[in-house]
Amino acid sequence: MASRMWIDETGREQLVDFLLEAKRTTYAGQGDEATVVTPLVPGSKQLEYRDGDYLYRDIYFGMAYFVGQEVVFHRELAVWSMSYAGGVMPRSGDNSDPRAIYAFLRLALRHGGKDEPYRGPAAFTRDFLTYTNSSSGSLAQFSGVEGISREGAQIYECRYAGGLLR
Repeated sequence: MASRMWIDETGREQLVDFLLEAKRTTYAGQGDEATVVTPLVPGSKQLEYRDGDYLYRDIYFGMAYFVGQEVVFHRELAVWSMSYAGGVMPRSGDNSDPRAIYAFLRLALRHGGKDEPYRGPAAFTRDFLTYTNSSSGSLAQFSGVEGISREGAQIYECRYAGGLLR
């Protein structure tokens, strides 16, 4: 069996670059439009991106509240994964269409960086919406929470955790 501990500094940089490109090309770039025609799990949304030896797969369920998992494969071996759950806050008092909230989320996610490539930047603001993201750990093992607020009132939250598979 191949070892999962393949990552060195060069491998880490390749993984991070691939992960950012995969996220920007799938959900952050296209939303549900990036869904493959026949998902592996019935009833799910499945987003995929492939480049060379790498494959990114994101499978999730739900919309207003969702649960999902992202996996990066290197040469057909799962090497990194992140699970996540969250959504639009119930009874947030905000009458925004969830699709508008998620359009802003995708915009914020396109601004994620190499230091913490799991979700978006620490903060991003556009018009009356503010995205915040707080995480701890490293690519090897991390957890975090992101949120969106409108004029100070939280209208969305998502918790996530993951890391390198060993």
